[in-house]
Amino acid sequence: MSFADLGLSDELLSAVTAAGYDTPTPIQAQAIPSVLMMRDLIGIAQTGTGKTASFVLPMIDILAHGRARARMPRSLILEPTRELAAQVAENFEKYGKNHKLSMALLIGGVSMGDQVKALQKGVDVLIATPGRLMDLFERGNILLNGCELLVIDEADRMLDMGFIPDIENICTKLPTSRQTLLFSATMPPPIKKLSDKFLSNPKYIEVARPATANTNIEQKLVEVTPMKKRDVLRDLIRDEDVQTAIIFCNRKTTVRELNKSLQRHGFRSGEIHGDIDQASRLKELDAFKSGAINLLVASDVAARGLDIKGVSHVFNFDAPWHPDDYVHRIGRTGRAGAKGKAFTFVTRDDAEHIDNIEKLIGLKIERLVRAGESKPDARERPAKGSDAADKQDRSGTRASKRPARSERKADSKSSGGKHVGDRDNGGDDGSWNGPMPDFLSVAIPL
Repeated sequence: MSFADLGLSDELLSAVTAAGYDTPTPIQAQAIPSVLMMRDLIGIAQTGTGKTASFVLPMIDILAHGRARARMPRSLILEPTRELAAQVAENFEKYGKNHKLSMALLIGGVSMGDQVKALQKGVDVLIATPGRLMDLFERGNILLNGCELLVIDEADRMLDMGFIPDIENICTKLPTSRQTLLFSATMPPPIKKLSDKFLSNPKYIEVARPATANTNIEQKLVEVTPMKKRDVLRDLIRDEDVQTAIIFCNRKTTVRELNKSLQRHGFRSGEIHGDIDQASRLKELDAFKSGAINLLVASDVAARGLDIKGVSHVFNFDAPWHPDDYVHRIGRTGRAGAKGKAFTFVTRDDAEHIDNIEKLIGLKIERLVRAGESKPDARERPAKGSDAADKQDRSGTRASKRPARSERKADSKSSGGKHVGDRDNGGDDGSWNGPMPDFLSVAIPL
């Protein structure tokens, strides 16, 4: 099957061909005809399967006829993050180059002035995050009663970020006769309730079991101690001859520290997380896409939907707390039929998280055994020259300043005391383990 078989216009087919595509993915092949027939739709597909084009392409043809009015967008696409919203906007520019459709991007972190001006001119396509949309709506800058088509993208991520009440509020302000499309990689019960309430007799499309991982991705677990994570990561990057990779961390502070560490060791890395302003985020993403940097250290803000070609590896520096996040993180590689590799670092504290991940994906992930390494030991001292060792050397740990047990024992003897049940002479039997008071050695006459 080709895109020409899906009922798209010649102008749109020309743009698709110019972008280098000729064969639709399964979700595109099933969704595009239904969207063109103006049906409500629920699309469930694992990340990296082309969900974005499955609604962008038919929307362009649908909106090709008609005219936008001031402050009244003709269609609305809701995205959970600024990065995803910007990416959808890029798709509209790429595929809609032969159409005269106007578009506005409403995201936080940037000035409202230009966004308000675009809305006043009238837009065919409004791409927004829920927070900024509601802010401008409450200010009277947007009227939603002319919206003919609503897309709720990455619905499960919307749930994770607490946007579902906002989504429900937005839906009540749209015309009841609208067409609604809902796309997600998973279908938890709250999303099912949302679809039952706001979609009318939707066509249900599922091209993969919810929360399954891409079979093109080779997955491995790497057992490691917390102190050796950075050392092992650098070794793997070199051993795997990594060209382009995303490294996920659970905390923003870890992202910052790890990026600095990689840069100190000569790697071309950058970082992206929620504390970085929007302009800086886009700058880092552009540097990553252009090859100026080849390692992107990220929080889960980059885990959903970002389509960056050529990402050969994903490293979970921290095992994700939520099993769904694992599927989305590793989905940044192995996209569009390409092969990819995903390595997840596992400490003793991660056992429950890994068990939940394996239950979700229905797969026992292979454990990577690295030559010359022993099993994780929490008492293990970091190797000389490692980040952890350097950190200990700089801070001067207590262990380096405390006298040895033998020295403490000698000190106690020299002061006239002795130890009962000393740990160095047979362990702790629960008895007194301090200096013996002199009065206890005095014999009481009978």
